[in-house]
Amino acid sequence: MPDSFLRKVILVCAVVCAAGAVRAEDGARIEGVVRDAHGAVVPGAEVTLRRAEQSVVGTTRTNAQGRFVFENVARGSYLLVVTAPGMAERRLAVEAGARPLEVTLGVEPVHEQVTVTANTGRVEDAQSVAQPVNVVSAAEIERRAKSVTAQVAEGSPGVTLQRTSPTISGVFVRGLTGNKVNVYVDGVRFSTAAARGGINTFLNLIDASNLEAVEILRGPNSAQYGSDALGGSVQLLTRVPTVGAGQPALRVRTSTQFNSADAGYGSNLTASLAAKKFGLVANAAARRANRLRPGGGRDSHAAVTRFLGLPSSALAEGRLPGTAFTQYGGMLKLHWAPASGTNFTAGYLRGQQDGGRRYDQLLGGDGNLLADLRNLMNDFFYARFDLARAGWLDNFSAIYSFNAQREERVNQGGNGNPNAAVVHERERTRAHGAQALVTKQWNARLGMLAGAEFYHERIAAPAFAFDPASGAITLRRPRVPHHALYKSAGVYLQNILELVPRKVRLVGNVRYSAASYRARAADSPLVGGRPLWPDDALRVSDWTGRIGLGVTPADGLTFAANFSRGFRAPHMTDLGTLGLTGSGFEVAAPDVRGMGATVGSTADSTAVTTGRGVAQVQPETNWNYEFSARYRHTRFESDFTVFVNDIRDNITKQALILPPGAVGLSLGGQTITAQNANGAVFVAAATGPVLVRTNFDHARLVGVEHDMEAKLSASWSARTVFTWVRARDTRTGLPPNIEGGIPATDGWLKVRYAPRSGRWWIEPYVHAAARQSRLSSLDLADRRTGAERTRSSIANFFSRGARVRGLIGAGPDGILGTADDVLLATGETLAQVQDRVLGMGVNAAPLYRAVPGYVTFNVRGGFRLGERHEFTADFENIGDRNYRGISWGVDAPGRSVTLRYTAKFW
Repeated sequence: MPDSFLRKVILVCAVVCAAGAVRAEDGARIEGVVRDAHGAVVPGAEVTLRRAEQSVVGTTRTNAQGRFVFENVARGSYLLVVTAPGMAERRLAVEAGARPLEVTLGVEPVHEQVTVTANTGRVEDAQSVAQPVNVVSAAEIERRAKSVTAQVAEGSPGVTLQRTSPTISGVFVRGLTGNKVNVYVDGVRFSTAAARGGINTFLNLIDASNLEAVEILRGPNSAQYGSDALGGSVQLLTRVPTVGAGQPALRVRTSTQFNSADAGYGSNLTASLAAKKFGLVANAAARRANRLRPGGGRDSHAAVTRFLGLPSSALAEGRLPGTAFTQYGGMLKLHWAPASGTNFTAGYLRGQQDGGRRYDQLLGGDGNLLADLRNLMNDFFYARFDLARAGWLDNFSAIYSFNAQREERVNQGGNGNPNAAVVHERERTRAHGAQALVTKQWNARLGMLAGAEFYHERIAAPAFAFDPASGAITLRRPRVPHHALYKSAGVYLQNILELVPRKVRLVGNVRYSAASYRARAADSPLVGGRPLWPDDALRVSDWTGRIGLGVTPADGLTFAANFSRGFRAPHMTDLGTLGLTGSGFEVAAPDVRGMGATVGSTADSTAVTTGRGVAQVQPETNWNYEFSARYRHTRFESDFTVFVNDIRDNITKQALILPPGAVGLSLGGQTITAQNANGAVFVAAATGPVLVRTNFDHARLVGVEHDMEAKLSASWSARTVFTWVRARDTRTGLPPNIEGGIPATDGWLKVRYAPRSGRWWIEPYVHAAARQSRLSSLDLADRRTGAERTRSSIANFFSRGARVRGLIGAGPDGILGTADDVLLATGETLAQVQDRVLGMGVNAAPLYRAVPGYVTFNVRGGFRLGERHEFTADFENIGDRNYRGISWGVDAPGRSVTLRYTAKFW
């Protein structure tokens, strides 16, 4: 790390350490009264006060007059959680020292959103903050996450689900996903430098049953949450242990679910113990997803459709083979408050998936025989210390975290070649992190937060290949160099100024970030007397910032504007990837050094050289401008946002161009099998050309987000959600090669009926997406989207994968495996199949040039038996529509029913 950066870190730490020498200020109080919907006081209601980081300040109960009070509380903002038997929970953002509160509880949840992540260290009403944020409650998480955690994105503005396989998913935020959207758990960084570009491999290992809420910050957040937040940030908030207001209390909650889409089932058991100074919550979860049935019982991207022009029923009808998996894990979280203002919190989350496969590389796309995702495991631990009134500061926090992410990918390429090498790539990334932050509320109008963080990541990535024909095992270049080291750090400052109390607020964030990468040839085994990768290193640093302005001219009406600059340091994946990825086979710049390599004009087989030599990638930056208008009334609320996000030096994947005569050369153990006239090269592991990452273009994303809810009567309500994003290369006007692609225009319409009794409810809803025809060359070549095929890849599947699966028969000569072999379903020879699928004289073409639009009709509802038992049902895709989103590796579920039963015991 640069010396100047270390000096900044030391300065922040010195400020923190000096705090203890100054006399602490007196605390404030938070008090109020709890009433029911008729205005009567509610005695015995449980009231819990939490900080933004979700540590518990205290728990109390209302007295006979419905009143509660918390004394000697450090100045700042807090989350107040109020519960009472037979009534819906209320969550409020409160300020210490403010006027007494009036809290009203009802049988139906009040649709108000409180955010604890929009501004670091602050609890605020989402309506009033400048930062656009989606807050997904625990009840909504249960309704949305039927199979995987990433499904929490469905139904909110500005965000869309990405699903590479049944097991692996991601979240699009304002059109970006993967390593352009970072993930935090309880304020601790979960994303690592080994993350792949267009997905988040380990997101779903945080089981949805562990979560109390999810907050999705829309728009660049590098100034608050560091690198990788060019599109936004996904904040997962786990269940919180509470301290007791009286005698120790044990609570148990269990939930069981069945989903007909994949004949899946699962359950979880949550237990919490609350004592006077100690709280504990534990959760255990397990689920089994069996074979998925897509809409219409057909696979739109099946290998037999892509390469042979046959319906997917030629090999699999109804449920898709290779889509089943098992997941299990849980969480343990402790909270200890030894003294007033002092809190220790520790959390451990464990998740594992077994039996998963990359269906898009099997019958769902490439036609390969083997594409296993083995031993996906995640161990995530953090310990946090919080001290209120730390000298002249209001709060001081220190956090240590450890994150271990493990996987093994086993692939056999060649479009179903049974004699192709079986490649094993094991990876284990270990990330150690340290954070420290302090807050100070200078007066009623000005608050400050300062902090520093450091992450040390190292990857173990042994790899080898097994030859089925000879039984030989050879060492090979792993996806990322074994023992590669990545370090990142940052110092940051946040100020919030009330220019006009409760009317005009200004938020400012600034951060200095630095990152370094190192891969050593000395860590490589020697093959043929030479290391498998060269020495490589990179150090980068930059400033980022954000200015947000919120204006509330009248109660319920807020105008907000944000201007921010983002920064994304290249990762291990950007700098060192070599091997099969979601987009195809790619190489890193150091691996083609000295080969005369240049960058192609596109990511498909039509690419020609741009004349730009392949060089190691540099950081991406962006400038974001956005404006929001929000209105909230007792019966109506609306949120409208427009944004422009300019990404500069966008890291894209382009075709690798080599000088003529490259056939036979080796790229990380893969032999170049073909080269076209333009210089693009091909290997057996993928159907498209070999790709290389480069800072290629400047991308501009423009979008509109809208969310509206109306209370039509005491029992009826309606909600609409709309998202539109358009991206273009500012030089050419064409869609930029952003990994994962840009989602289509998307909308939701929901109508809810819930009688005043609150015992049951029903909600018909419609989900619609427009046709996405603006596909980049990377999208068109991607097996999950455009699914390009060439005469060569068709020949490979015809003579390998299709023959192995019994689709090919002998021709007139009666001998299988000769030039006159025929496709049994049609009687065609290879040449005839190629001409029919591609067209006469055409060498390459995508299966689809657009992602079709769709509309699905659905209905869900639920009812309660007493206070402890609840049943819910969700009837989805009633019309059995076949569809998928951009960069999805599997079609969406067809007509299905999800059933859930929940019981509480205490």
